[in-house]
Amino acid sequence: MDVFASTFHQAADAGSASPAANRHMTMFRRCVDQDDAAVMVARCARPGAPLSGDYYLLLTQRRLVVTQETRALHRQRLHLNAYLRHLNNVTWRLDLSKPGIELAATAVDGVRERFRLRLADTETVWRVEELLRQVFHGRPAVVAAPARRAPMGAPVLA
Repeated sequence: MDVFASTFHQAADAGSASPAANRHMTMFRRCVDQDDAAVMVARCARPGAPLSGDYYLLLTQRRLVVTQETRALHRQRLHLNAYLRHLNNVTWRLDLSKPGIELAATAVDGVRERFRLRLADTETVWRVEELLRQVFHGRPAVVAAPARRAPMGAPVLA
């Protein structure tokens, strides 16, 4: 059974990728094993190169694949294809004012890659953050509740 193909469309919905992500499926398929489940597909941009075209990010249980589509001719090319274990210093930052997440990782060649995932709404931001936490940290996210103030005169336990 082709696990990748059966999970690709659900992953595109999770990352709120546009239907154009389907055009990149053949390139993604060449980079990913059949038994590797797609976790998320999302449209993204590179903060340092705003006019370089659209990028599509595929995150699986084992790999991170990023493709680029040029603006003028809509040509596709592979930008990044790496096993997750080969990525160092993977970080992400939520941006709830303009729903999105900035994902950064250092590739094997030492180049720091940054991508801004464009997401539909804040609910999607939290859902994608949970997926990133599960894939990169191997455990569900624990969202800290805001600290509550103790009533006046009550002892504060630290």
